[in-house]
Amino acid sequence: MGFIQASRGTRDILPDEVVYWQQVEKIARDLLHNAAYRELRTPIFEQTDLFERGIGEATDVVGKEMYSFLDRGDRSLTLRPEGTAGAVRAYIEHKLHAQGGVQRLWYTGPMFRYERPQAGRQRQFHQLGVEVIGSADPRADAEVIVLASDFLKAVGIHDWMLSLNSVGTKADRLHYREALVAYLQPFAEELDADSRDRLNRNPLRILDSKDEKTAAIAKGAPSILDYLSEASQAHFERVQDLLQRLKIPFVINPCLVRGLDYYTHTAFEFQIDTLGAQSTVCGGGRYDGLISELGGPETPAVGWAIGLERLVLVMQQNQSAALQAGVDIYCAARGDEAEAQSLEIAQRLRQVGLSVEIDLSGSAFGKQLKRADRSGAALSLIIGEEEATNHTVQIKWLTSGEQITLSQSELFDQAVLLQEKIMLSKPAKKI
Repeated sequence: MGFIQASRGTRDILPDEVVYWQQVEKIARDLLHNAAYRELRTPIFEQTDLFERGIGEATDVVGKEMYSFLDRGDRSLTLRPEGTAGAVRAYIEHKLHAQGGVQRLWYTGPMFRYERPQAGRQRQFHQLGVEVIGSADPRADAEVIVLASDFLKAVGIHDWMLSLNSVGTKADRLHYREALVAYLQPFAEELDADSRDRLNRNPLRILDSKDEKTAAIAKGAPSILDYLSEASQAHFERVQDLLQRLKIPFVINPCLVRGLDYYTHTAFEFQIDTLGAQSTVCGGGRYDGLISELGGPETPAVGWAIGLERLVLVMQQNQSAALQAGVDIYCAARGDEAEAQSLEIAQRLRQVGLSVEIDLSGSAFGKQLKRADRSGAALSLIIGEEEATNHTVQIKWLTSGEQITLSQSELFDQAVLLQEKIMLSKPAKKI
């Protein structure tokens, strides 16, 4: 029998790639902490009704892409296809609105959609998302957009394009929908199959069709911006003004509607050309009606989600984003007593914050030191029978070849100074 492979649409993230993920997660935590966002962790599966009501039954996500199943109690559950609905459910269930003020939340974790796997798109994928719940102020829209911009820059991605649109209120869209369907109806036979299906169910989604012929037809459609109420127009203009003041470049794209029904007012996407067809790395917008739709009080909100697979793919394509998972110290030892002492020494050094890898092979020192070179460590500790007897250790700096002998007590006394020297000896890691 052959070995069992990972399921289609899933993938293993191996250690050489994990360093990118760890760097992304650290940058996100630091950035969002500084902006007063608090982390929220929700279950991986929810009641199916949450997504049908929240995302919209006419969307592709609900209609085609959800992983839903009946549990032993005949309850319909769904692996979460996105993070906002679960965050809103938690906000309502735990009455976070009773705390007053604005809730700034963020989350990260796996999501699940049944799609055709391709570069940057998997059936199990990961998102990082933020939600600002409790403010209708256009400054909240600008805040989350500038946070996304800052985050992309912090991970070394500068060549993005921000597309911006307003989808208005539900009343604005009903008014616009009539004009859009009237325009598209004569082209019905020329639209791709998915768009023909959407014509009566969810015609706004036709505007961002990836089918070339449909996209060409959509270019001539009336603009939703011409159907906004005065209040919606004022909100959108204020968002644009704030982004200009923050020096965040953007382009207006009236065809940008996003794929979920809960959006109102501002919709936006950060796109990166090097990703090809799947160019969107971050998308979001305002969703003022979702919380009341799911049984909570009328509460405005805005947020975004970043696809981490796509983000890491761009970082790997970017030569300046090269990371190494090198340890600080590689410990080479040979002989029963020396090998036992190497464990004690490594434990003491790890306690002061140094990363130490112990060679467990018991092979000749020459082979162990070759592995030390490949490890990316700054130095190697060498402990043989003589060092074990005398309670000393040889320190070999792997870049310069400099070698000295210290007593083990001197090594521990100088551990902090050693840590500083190791930091200075390593080349700066770029992101």
